[in-house]
Amino acid sequence: MANVVERPWGWFETLGRGEGYLVKRLCIHAGERISLQRHHHRLEHWVVVQGCGELQCGDTRIPAAPGTTLEVPCGSIHRASASDQDLLIVEVQRGATLSEDDIERLQDDYQRFSAG
Repeated sequence: MANVVERPWGWFETLGRGEGYLVKRLCIHAGERISLQRHHHRLEHWVVVQGCGELQCGDTRIPAAPGTTLEVPCGSIHRASASDQDLLIVEVQRGATLSEDDIERLQDDYQRFSAG
């Protein structure tokens, strides 16, 4: 099932899916970060499995290291950033719409337009 999708910040792959859930693995390359974004139809749960950086949800920023977890409620503004090494995150999405179309980009280092 795994199919790697390249992004300017790194890559992601889908590990599994079922009714109301989707599991992905994300690799954010050293010094890169994903968009500051939110989702209107899903929540996410992140587990850092390798690397280091920072996780942001709303006004809260926490250091990311193996074992760090973050619950991202539906509608919350969030971002993950890698420091001086790649950051590997396992992401579990839950909700009614589990697609890349449910991304509202508020800030993006790569000048991509919002899909949401």
